[in-house]
Amino acid sequence: MKKIYTLFPTLLLAYWLIPSYSGAQNANQGSQLSGSFQADAQYYVKDPKMNITDSSLDGHLTRMNGFTEINYSFKNFTAGMRFEAYLPPLVGYDAKYEGYGVPYWFVNYKNDKLDITAGNFYEQFGNGMTLRTWQEWTLGFDNSLRGLRVKFSPVDGLTFKGVWGVQRNYWEVYSNNNRGIVKGGDIDIYLNDLFSSLKDARTKLSFGGSFVSDYQKGKTTDLLIDTMIYTLKLPENVSTYGGRVNLNIGGFNLNSEYAHKINDPTSLNKYIYKDGNGVYTTISYSQKGLGVYVSSKIIDNMGYKSNRLVTNNQLDINYLPSITKQHTYALAAMYPYATQPNGEWGMSGTVTYTIPKHSKLGGKSGLTLALNYSQVNSLSRDSLDGINMNQSGTLGYKTNFFTPGKDVYYQDFNFEVDKKFSKRWKGIFTYLNQTYNKDIVEGHLNEYGLIYSNIGIADITYNMTDKFSLRGEVQGLWTKQDKGNWAAGLLEFTIAPKWFFSVQDQWNYGNDDPDLQIHYFLVSAGYTYNTSRVFLSYGRQREGILCVGGVCRYVPAASGFTLTVTSSF
Repeated sequence: MKKIYTLFPTLLLAYWLIPSYSGAQNANQGSQLSGSFQADAQYYVKDPKMNITDSSLDGHLTRMNGFTEINYSFKNFTAGMRFEAYLPPLVGYDAKYEGYGVPYWFVNYKNDKLDITAGNFYEQFGNGMTLRTWQEWTLGFDNSLRGLRVKFSPVDGLTFKGVWGVQRNYWEVYSNNNRGIVKGGDIDIYLNDLFSSLKDARTKLSFGGSFVSDYQKGKTTDLLIDTMIYTLKLPENVSTYGGRVNLNIGGFNLNSEYAHKINDPTSLNKYIYKDGNGVYTTISYSQKGLGVYVSSKIIDNMGYKSNRLVTNNQLDINYLPSITKQHTYALAAMYPYATQPNGEWGMSGTVTYTIPKHSKLGGKSGLTLALNYSQVNSLSRDSLDGINMNQSGTLGYKTNFFTPGKDVYYQDFNFEVDKKFSKRWKGIFTYLNQTYNKDIVEGHLNEYGLIYSNIGIADITYNMTDKFSLRGEVQGLWTKQDKGNWAAGLLEFTIAPKWFFSVQDQWNYGNDDPDLQIHYFLVSAGYTYNTSRVFLSYGRQREGILCVGGVCRYVPAASGFTLTVTSSF
């Protein structure tokens, strides 16, 4: 706790003093200093009803996650660093983050044709199916590469990329074989930019391709299979490659990517030697008042990490895009879907239609309707002759690649109506029907099965004046499985552009155990000044799964105060 009291004000003071000092020094030198700051601090209180005790908090009632990022640029050069502190990390974040230091720094040179970065960087090839490094602060996820990245554009419409480095793994220093060395190359070809005769063409066409390799010094591993010990030889280089195309004609767009991964026996796939494949496709069409978006994804054994022993979110080299809708309302997001890298077949479609103003249904202000359907199933598989499915040390199984399996992992039908009733009143009304395979998504062993739920949401905003507004939410979730029915409500008062106050509650009134029919109340307030924001809340946090783009982490139950301070310059 003493570390928080000393380090937190020091970070704040340094953050606000640096730009004021450097601005005067650099204003006439063609240089620029920018940065951002965030601190999330929580003070936890004991809550016997939620089984939160001193022992469950490991004695740490006060915790903080924070960072300060500073970037300095001068002409063609840019340098930056990020200082992070977890003292200790908030409940729900991996304990391996505890500590503080500079895990991210870089130096960059860039001109019209060449872009070189040394140090840490984030990069993505195509849709990310062969390579994507990125950070999500709310998930505690960071798989940045530290090494060298080069981008070269010899002519308009042609871009080459090359990367080499090792991934961040908490505070662990890279040493021989504790994770692999990642290297790869990528090419983008934009035909309309490459050929001057096509620059003004209505049809836009581009292609791309990538190759990525992870080198982890080869070794063997011993596995116990049916009372026998087998020694498996593991590959040193595991490679992926892929190609993609993007076609745009007026309001129509097609984007498709295929990726292939060579045999990669890991803890994640139970050490099978089967190759992996993935296809991701999106088709969209838009015109005035109408938007249609369809996506599909087939994934087969595409988990790809720079340490074959890791099974959590750390050290992912690639990214498998999510096709399910990312819900923001509390009860709609209670059962989010996490991408299954070992295998899934999915599709999703969204239609958005705006009924014109001054029509019978649209009224004075018009009416927007949005319909979405998503479904993810298992992948159809057959066992190999005489070999059990997923038997370690074998090719694992045979795949019927374009055929969905019988097991439903996730299904979501939702319908939304967005209506402005008058200058002062507007509302959003949503209905959802969801099917959630809790055993598959959360990794349970045949404990829950499928969860079927219906969800209704009404979100009403009343703009009392141009400065004052009041927003209310009423939500209900009805299910006969899991923890039963839920109700939620929120009331938020805003004084634009600086203040907001809110009170909310989520109530598990349908739980079969009366002692677990808990109210998860939360009172919060926020203040914004220019690019700085302060947020303070007190209340309960229900346990559950938090997902961003199909990447998820478990969030345990918590109770207490939360203070968040963010700023940028």
